[in-house]
Amino acid sequence: MPLILAFDTATDRATSALVGDGEVLGERVSRASTLLADIDALVRQAGAHPRDVTGLAIGIGPGSFTGIRIGLAAARGLALALDVTAAGVSTLDALAAGAAGAIPVIDAKRREVFVPGPWAVAPAELEIDAGAIYVGDGATRYRDVFEHAGATVPPDDDERHLPRARFHAALATGFGLVELVEPLYVRLPDAVEVAR
Repeated sequence: MPLILAFDTATDRATSALVGDGEVLGERVSRASTLLADIDALVRQAGAHPRDVTGLAIGIGPGSFTGIRIGLAAARGLALALDVTAAGVSTLDALAAGAAGAIPVIDAKRREVFVPGPWAVAPAELEIDAGAIYVGDGATRYRDVFEHAGATVPPDDDERHLPRARFHAALATGFGLVELVEPLYVRLPDAVEVAR
């Protein structure tokens, strides 16, 4: 049975999941710093062995540069050690998959959000659809802006705000060499912006 290990570290809340034949065998939500421990726990709890993993589904952003790099570095190490292929999945797409009909919004820091396109834009400059549902940490952070424009933002603890790794596994296609998985950066790193 194909066993997909999926994870995303692009936002402040890292998610990971182990999925076999479309069934979620385990899922965790924590931080990027505990990703490898989370993966180990998922595999053990499923009664599997790391060598049973047949592919990786990796969140490629947009999101935190550091977070995305942690996820890609972990993926490269795991793919090498386990001799498996990998596929990248947009964090925005995974977020949207967990909230049918909702518009995904990721906190981009620097008073901006990442939205489908993907684009980085100031919340006040975003064309907000009145009556639409907005999900993600960007929607909760700028709840007042979205709700003032007539949009709906679910309560902060609603699970639709998380880009759950189970959706990365479901969306992953075109598995290949992990080196071919590219991060989805929407803007230049902070260090480059400062150097200008």
